[in-house]
Amino acid sequence: MTETLFLTSEDVADLASPAEYVAAVREGYRQRGNGAPARPRSKFFRAGPEGMLTSYAAILPNTGVMGGYMYSAGFGAGDAWFMTPLFDADSGEPLALLDGASMNPFKTGAAGAVGVDELAREDAETLAIVGSGAQARGQLRATATVREFADVRVYSPTPENREDFADDFDAQLEADVRPVASSAEALAGADVVITATKASEPVFDGDDLEPGTHVTAMGQYSADARELDATMIERATYVPDLRERATFDAGSFLAALDAGVVSEDDVHAELGEVVAGNAPGRTDDGEITVFDSGGTGIETVAAAHMLYEKALEEELGTEISFAPASEALTGD
Repeated sequence: MTETLFLTSEDVADLASPAEYVAAVREGYRQRGNGAPARPRSKFFRAGPEGMLTSYAAILPNTGVMGGYMYSAGFGAGDAWFMTPLFDADSGEPLALLDGASMNPFKTGAAGAVGVDELAREDAETLAIVGSGAQARGQLRATATVREFADVRVYSPTPENREDFADDFDAQLEADVRPVASSAEALAGADVVITATKASEPVFDGDDLEPGTHVTAMGQYSADARELDATMIERATYVPDLRERATFDAGSFLAALDAGVVSEDDVHAELGEVVAGNAPGRTDDGEITVFDSGGTGIETVAAAHMLYEKALEEELGTEISFAPASEALTGD
């Protein structure tokens, strides 16, 4: 039997700071940029009851771990469950099993923050956020660790949601965080824009974006849904989390392809290639850049390993046993 650490969402909820997530995820993408294996998610749909089963995985050879996410969303319960297995990449033995729900906005936010750190101007101080849910919160917490923002504007179609979001973060951050009445108002003069929505159509007009702006789009990972319009993609240096995902389920890029305004050659580089120094990031202050973040095993495995190590230090979690196939796979 192999002893494996089970960590609940409560175990990991306050275990790491946003900056620690960002550091772990940055290292994960550096390894990806040097060849670490990762593929886009697999999605399986059911109509009755309606739901989606999703999985994705990655190997981080320098860290010595591998694993990923498997989660269900919808179905009869109308809810979601996230499971994160973590394996030793050398022995193959299971190290940990995490309830991955509470870490989700933080590890996804960390990927967005790495994109901002690599692609936004160094002097960026004005941030626009379109969206006000858990993912938008995770993006802001992480991104605030890589740039010193003075002005943060948040737009959500529901006034009370954007007002609550602004009130919460205005008390937490040194920046002035305030709600605004439209995405155009949020974008005006913004150095960095984050979209974290469930919208299936573009959430702002690409012509409204000013030169030198960086955009992180993380709310959609479906071929038939997009947060950014074709004009936005056409104007920008386009960087996805995985090159393969750009033509698989990155709806914004696929729509721009269909419109004929970009080609597959317009995928500048993967984020990992930029992090590893194998492709340039921003090259001038007037360049518009986009990081298209759809979620990968890279940030999931990197964050899970970081949490596993911290849980060992703090003696958190419960040990469970897995039988190796050599013992259990007998057919008896």
